[in-house]
Amino acid sequence: MSPYGSDRSPRRWMRRRVPQLLALGLVTATATGCSVDSKDLPRLGLPNPATEQGHRVLSLWQGSWIAALIVGAVVWGLILWSIVFHRRSRTKQEIPPQTRYNLPLEVLYTVIPGIIIAVFFYFTARDETKIQETTKRSDPAFQSVNVIEVVGFQWQWAFNYKEGPMNKTGAVYDTGSTKDIPTLYLPQGQKVQFELNSPDVIHSFYVPSFLYKLDVIPGKTNKFEITPEVLGDYDGKCAELCGADHSRMLFKVKIVTPEEYQRHLALLKEQGQTGAVRSQINMPAQAEHTPGSEK
Repeated sequence: MSPYGSDRSPRRWMRRRVPQLLALGLVTATATGCSVDSKDLPRLGLPNPATEQGHRVLSLWQGSWIAALIVGAVVWGLILWSIVFHRRSRTKQEIPPQTRYNLPLEVLYTVIPGIIIAVFFYFTARDETKIQETTKRSDPAFQSVNVIEVVGFQWQWAFNYKEGPMNKTGAVYDTGSTKDIPTLYLPQGQKVQFELNSPDVIHSFYVPSFLYKLDVIPGKTNKFEITPEVLGDYDGKCAELCGADHSRMLFKVKIVTPEEYQRHLALLKEQGQTGAVRSQINMPAQAEHTPGSEK
């Protein structure tokens, strides 16, 4: 008989089977960790999502944390298991059986990290693709989309309300003066497509409660689409260091009822704001409105 016990002993069985069982549990948990219901879990530092798309971001964030915690638990479990079952005996001085060039074991700890990375990549790519989907102008559904051009300039924001379900007569703009923080109005329950432009340097349009941000790049129009859900006031800012007064690039977001949204557009027209704030580097002078020139 082997001095280290029978091959059928419980200790020998645990040495062989526990790593396999832990690996199976790790892969299973990782594969399901990103498909949880975000409403039933803590937000883990993120604000309450104010848009339909924000719930997808929150779910991905929570699932990533769950998978990371499971990986950590498995790793610590294997460390503690090794400490307990491979500790030196007080009565025996022999070196325990050594494992060298164990091909199944090497394949196991090479394949499992690859599977974990592939699972993370799949869920991230799936949600990123879904979040970045926008309605094309050729799509009949575009008739019900509100289009708002976000203009980031040194050092403030302006919003050109271009068209929407009840706003087909031309763009109106809304911008704050150098003393006021501009306010972006959004209609609850209606799709809003943002077109992001800048006439000077790179900015970044960021509303924390949207759980999403996107760069505003001169000469390139970036787009994304949301559906506001929760009525209320929210803070926005520039998330890209853009110059000396970067910290002043703040704005407010008001998610209001569709009726209040239309009243706001009508008020802007009554105030004579029927043009469009300059949003492109080479925009002709006669087609632009200079931010801050309103009285």
